[in-house]
Amino acid sequence: MDSWGPPYGAPIPPRDPASPVRPYAVTGGRTAPRMQLALEALVSSATSMHQDLSNRPPEQRAISSLCRQVRSVAEVSALLRIPLGVARVVIADMAAEGLVHVHQPQLDAGKPDLGLLERVLSGLRRL
Repeated sequence: MDSWGPPYGAPIPPRDPASPVRPYAVTGGRTAPRMQLALEALVSSATSMHQDLSNRPPEQRAISSLCRQVRSVAEVSALLRIPLGVARVVIADMAAEGLVHVHQPQLDAGKPDLGLLERVLSGLRRL
């Protein structure tokens, strides 16, 4: 990592992954997202590469950068090494502000789309 940060698209680790207090601070103490987010829901950035996000928390900047390529909620959590609950809360907040687009899986008779699950599994295996 050079002085300008990691290369475009590379995961950006949270500031202090070992801190047990950090996830609580990131979400403002909230444990539930504003909207239901499936583990396999796909997230894409709604911001341009040139948009200034310097006033945003580091987790939001990292998610925005990472999701320039469509990722599942599970992938975002794994790649950024943040707890799944924290990723869900932050992604839901970003969706409410229009910073990311969330594509929820369509359930057919209560069952998730098999093709989507296969794509998520494939993405997780690449990790």
